Amino acid sequence: MLDLVLVLAFVAYSVSAGLRARRLASRDLGEFFLAGRTLRGWQAGASMAATQFAADTPLLVTGLVAAGGLSQLWLLWIYGLSFLLLAYVFAGPWRRAQVVTDAELVELRYGGRGALALRACKALYYGGVLNGAALAMVVVGAVRFTEVFMPWHAWLPEAWFQPWVTLVGAFGGGFVAVGGASPEVAGADALLSLVVLLGFTALYSLTGGLRAVVATDVVQLAIMLIGTALYAGAVLVAAGGPSGITAALVAHHGEAQATAWLSLWPGEEIGPALLVVLVLPWLFQASADGTGYLAQRCMACTDETEARRAGLLFAWLQIVIRSVPWVITALGLLVLLPPGPGPVDVAAREQTFVQGIDLLLSPGARGLMLVAMLAALASTIDTHLNWGASYWSHDVYGRLWCEALRGRKPSGRELVWVARAANVGLLVVALILAAKVGSIQSAWHVSLLFGAGIGAVLILRWLWERINLWCEFAAIAVSLVLAPALLAWSEDAHWRLAVMAVSSTTVTILVALFTKPTEVGARVEFFRRARPPGFWGCTASAAGEDPRAPRQALARALGHVLRDGLALYLALYGAVRVLFPLPGEGRVGAIAALVVSAALVVWSRRSRVE
Repeated sequence: MLDLVLVLAFVAYSVSAGLRARRLASRDLGEFFLAGRTLRGWQAGASMAATQFAADTPLLVTGLVAAGGLSQLWLLWIYGLSFLLLAYVFAGPWRRAQVVTDAELVELRYGGRGALALRACKALYYGGVLNGAALAMVVVGAVRFTEVFMPWHAWLPEAWFQPWVTLVGAFGGGFVAVGGASPEVAGADALLSLVVLLGFTALYSLTGGLRAVVATDVVQLAIMLIGTALYAGAVLVAAGGPSGITAALVAHHGEAQATAWLSLWPGEEIGPALLVVLVLPWLFQASADGTGYLAQRCMACTDETEARRAGLLFAWLQIVIRSVPWVITALGLLVLLPPGPGPVDVAAREQTFVQGIDLLLSPGARGLMLVAMLAALASTIDTHLNWGASYWSHDVYGRLWCEALRGRKPSGRELVWVARAANVGLLVVALILAAKVGSIQSAWHVSLLFGAGIGAVLILRWLWERINLWCEFAAIAVSLVLAPALLAWSEDAHWRLAVMAVSSTTVTILVALFTKPTEVGARVEFFRRARPPGFWGCTASAAGEDPRAPRQALARALGHVLRDGLALYLALYGAVRVLFPLPGEGRVGAIAALVVSAALVVWSRRSRVE
């Protein structure tokens, strides 16, 4: 009963947040998608973290650790560099650009007739392909969660439940589930749960826009952090503490296997793929410069200083604060729910995160964790709905259909209603895609591959004046053509990423060098408004400014990234190693890492004040 009360209280708060914000959100797209540009840095940063604190991510972490140890989490941790680049390099230009969507930036950056076609292309690619894939992964994570706690086949009369089984058949099969129910029943359970959960999330996202999303995200993040900390504490108690976990891993699996699970550094067997793990994912991705909801949060801040603070808070929440309880839980579940012999069943190991909630937590704590998982699901879906709908309403419907093709300017309220309709369409697409997805890891690797083809051009368009719209067209084309071929050619995710990144970057640079640069007037207008750092000497001269200033600004920003990155990863290393030193090693190095990290943080804060 207590569990149900906590869940209902969370639902009531979220829905009320949407209703409170509905009047402002209905005015125009700036209010609906950017909250009137009124966000403070802590609000935007917390909202970013809540969005990536998705219901699928702790399950992904649990599967990664079981399959390859803590070193596999560098696939997630390395993105801290991207978040710091967002804070120091891209957040300011995004805020100064004064655009509503990142697709709109294309027309400001390049100008001319071709820019509109590229804007529409990117809106469709991000708003449809990438956003749909991301929503599908979140929905799969929700299935892993709901199949344990929402057995609709046991709650509903057969006459009420059977139509859902029939409806699942219309998707071409059942949702992939790892529970004991038959595929048809599991699929119907999943679909019914998702309709309820997604309907609730869409209710406040549709009505209140980004204001409601951020208001709920801040509370959801607090609930998620408290819930996962309680869960990690329960795992520690049940497993005998950090030393008990390490001892049990050694006793049951041998010191070599225990060391492999606890090591933070990939083993020698990975070989050259290590460079791919540490270099490519964070740099070559679909949001390399913050494109998407991260840029949206920066653009919604009151000014560029708040946008930078949002990026910094996000980096620390994402890499350090949320990682520690997940590491504890993933390692503890290896002891409490040990894997069987033979190759690791990734989907089954992902599911142990949810099984542990049911086994280890008392009713009140379980209710809080259920709310935390629901919050994680809601905070990710509401953002993807709000962000994805911005492309369809602002770029596709407003700019392309109404202005370019029909020759009229749509009203703000009209665009808001189109955005709300787009939310519903995105939910349907996510459900259809989720019915075809197996493990979260498999879907994640596919999305990484498609994103790797466009990461380089997203960064270079801010840093190098030679990049033109044909570079972006070429990068998208390489991604769409090469990704399916690589998926058919190789099962090695690391090499697929490497081939995609090298191919796309090479094509982008060649196109930049052998095609005409963007017209000077368009470059100057973009430069004066966004003030991008980097190699803009000719454009700065044309604007009557110091051609060295953009390069100097980039050098300063990269210095901040290196300093804060060192502090970030030393804190992460110290926190994990204080809890889980390798067998036979002490904690002196971990404590020293924490001290150095704290000193770098103090230095960083003082330099920002000065």
